[in-house]
Amino acid sequence: MSVHVLRGDDPILRADALDELVTTLLGGEDRGLTLEEFTVPGRPRQGEVGGEEERRAAVGGAVNAALSPPFMTSVRVVVLRDVGNLLKDEVAPLTEYLDDPLPTTHLVVVAGGGRTPDALAKKLKEIGAEEHGPTHTAAADVLDAALAAAGLTLRPRARTLVLDRVGGDAGRLPAIVEVLGSAFGEGATLEPDDVAPYIGDAGSVPPYELTNAIEEGDVAGALAVLSRLLSATGPQQPKPMHPLQVLAMLHNRYRRVARLDDPTIRTDADAAAALGGNVKAFTAKKTMAVTRRLGTEGIREAYALLARADLDLKGARAIPEDAVIEVLVARLAAQTARAGGTRRRR
Repeated sequence: MSVHVLRGDDPILRADALDELVTTLLGGEDRGLTLEEFTVPGRPRQGEVGGEEERRAAVGGAVNAALSPPFMTSVRVVVLRDVGNLLKDEVAPLTEYLDDPLPTTHLVVVAGGGRTPDALAKKLKEIGAEEHGPTHTAAADVLDAALAAAGLTLRPRARTLVLDRVGGDAGRLPAIVEVLGSAFGEGATLEPDDVAPYIGDAGSVPPYELTNAIEEGDVAGALAVLSRLLSATGPQQPKPMHPLQVLAMLHNRYRRVARLDDPTIRTDADAAAALGGNVKAFTAKKTMAVTRRLGTEGIREAYALLARADLDLKGARAIPEDAVIEVLVARLAAQTARAGGTRRRR
């Protein structure tokens, strides 16, 4: 009857969107008789094997269910989750079904686990599968929608507190608002002290916030972001980052900055070309601004700091790893501040 694709990076928001879609597709039919759900197990880690039988079984079960006529209902709804866990040679039964789907079946293919294999993605596009996803994905939008639904108002500082604490984990926001609604009731206007006890641990933040803070000369802000990168988890960061990962990220950033330290690079277009040609104009312009602010000597100083931290992280001195990376980040941000950064405090 129809084929649907559900996308979304945040697993909580994606699950909420899936529930809404399934409810619509059921059309009032008995859920127990109509709905069948399958989940593709995770891919093996690099260097490992296994799980193939379980992944093939999930695909086979979903295809068999999709090919079965409904029993005591007018339709059948079949959900296959985490198709990004499938390997390219495991999708054939699914793509074959999509060539001739059963008219009485609604098939919902849910992203997750990794990148959807090309053959499946191509087939879904070819047949015109309907695409769905969370109505809101940005944390601010998710919060505003949840507050409106709950009839709550946050003072500006309270709103900022919630968003800063949650970071990139936007899926936590509906539950937080639900708790606030239970605690304070509809129509309440809340201050920071009202919401603070209910918002939990700090969530993950995107890694680029660290380089942003460093390039603004914001030492305190950079250290706060670093702390969350090293400790928090979230949809885009299932594990805390290791100090060596942070070092690699910073080294890559300063490598790009150094690449633009060339008197022949004068325009944003020149900068984009020097960076490989496939970067956004804004990114090229921002990187060139950092290059000019630091200058040749500043870039050399930054590389010296990176090299010292690399040796220390590999055991040159008996300094804890977290302390090594904290000192590096503080020194890089302070260097930018001396070179004319904004010193913005968070």
